[in-house]
Amino acid sequence: MGTPVSAPRSTTPWPLVALFTAGYLAPYLLPTVVGRLDSGLPVSATEAGAIGSALLLSSAAAGFLLAARVARIGPRTLARAGLALAVLGYGGAALTTTVWAVVTGAVIGGFGSGTATAVAATGIAARREPHRATTAGLLGVSALAGAVYLTVPHLGPGHGLPLAAIALTALAVWPLTGRLATAAAAAPRPGRENARPRLPHLRSGLVLAAAMPCWSMAQNSLWGVSGRIGLSQAHLTEATVGVVFAVGLGAGLLGVVGAGALGPRLGHALPIGAGTGLIAVCIAVSASATGLAGFAVGEIAWNACYPIVLSYVIGLAASLDPHGRWAVLVGSASSLGTAAGPLTGSVLAAQAGFPAMGAVLAAGLLVIAVPMTAVAMRATRRAPVAVEVLEIPVDAPPLSARRSAYDAAGPLSAGRAASR
Repeated sequence: MGTPVSAPRSTTPWPLVALFTAGYLAPYLLPTVVGRLDSGLPVSATEAGAIGSALLLSSAAAGFLLAARVARIGPRTLARAGLALAVLGYGGAALTTTVWAVVTGAVIGGFGSGTATAVAATGIAARREPHRATTAGLLGVSALAGAVYLTVPHLGPGHGLPLAAIALTALAVWPLTGRLATAAAAAPRPGRENARPRLPHLRSGLVLAAAMPCWSMAQNSLWGVSGRIGLSQAHLTEATVGVVFAVGLGAGLLGVVGAGALGPRLGHALPIGAGTGLIAVCIAVSASATGLAGFAVGEIAWNACYPIVLSYVIGLAASLDPHGRWAVLVGSASSLGTAAGPLTGSVLAAQAGFPAMGAVLAAGLLVIAVPMTAVAMRATRRAPVAVEVLEIPVDAPPLSARRSAYDAAGPLSAGRAASR
């Protein structure tokens, strides 16, 4: 009988993946949320974009506030609090038509989404293969968002349907939080690190955190007005726009599956640098579309590239700190850009038109890709080579034989040995 010498196998942390899905669903549904607010409430397109920005800004605030507090408060407690806020906030906003109440509910729900995302990001970063768990989370949120985009147009008008979908998702994820650690289990053991060390790789982390708001703002400036581009500039129906979005998210699923299969084999620099360049082209194509073909090509290609690059960016941030602090801080910085996206896109489109907006966003992405790629290249050079752990069978003698072969040292032992 052999004695295996190996590390435990990496399994997918499904509670964290589900929490990731619940936290990220609101940004993925941003176009239909903003579009429904515009059409279902007495607000202008710019005001609807501002409500979407307030939702995402609240989500970013939760991430910054909780980045270093997840273990102290407890993942289970924080996750349940975040999901409860999401259910109450989004659910309340879906059930009322009073503008101030909708805004309040969106802000409360956004804070809940950010809390759930912070817990998920911290837990995923501590895994041996954070990229695999991130990929699973992006798969889940892409599939769920695609289903919502296909379903909502057929359920009637009103601003509440996408908000209700986010609230119901948070409610469905709640039972899985019982498998998360409590504060006592997650806290550092006495005598070890009661205070966590300083943030490692400070310069790389700060550069990445500073670049992410701009990167995310460019993405969500397009995403926040994509519905309006399809309806007003490409002259499509809401159902057709929903199908394009669903197909795009399906393409994103395939892309994320491919990224998950490749894992870190390509490093981080190539997917982040080249992927951001492709995204810039997609934004320019989509923003200048005047018909179904151009709109579909731009949106589907953008949806295919965006989650792939995002998964590598999150994986890069997770690799900078095993405690997950850079992952949460970079994710929150990304949420700041995401929050500014709808309003930025609405203002640019109103002042210069959709094509000019796309050109400005594409140029900005190409510029911001340079420092992000530099951080990824530096992290790749710094990363140690992974060593595969093998199971080595060791033939161990029976316990009785081992005891007889080795005895206590000393004169009594020597006397017993001489008398045998």
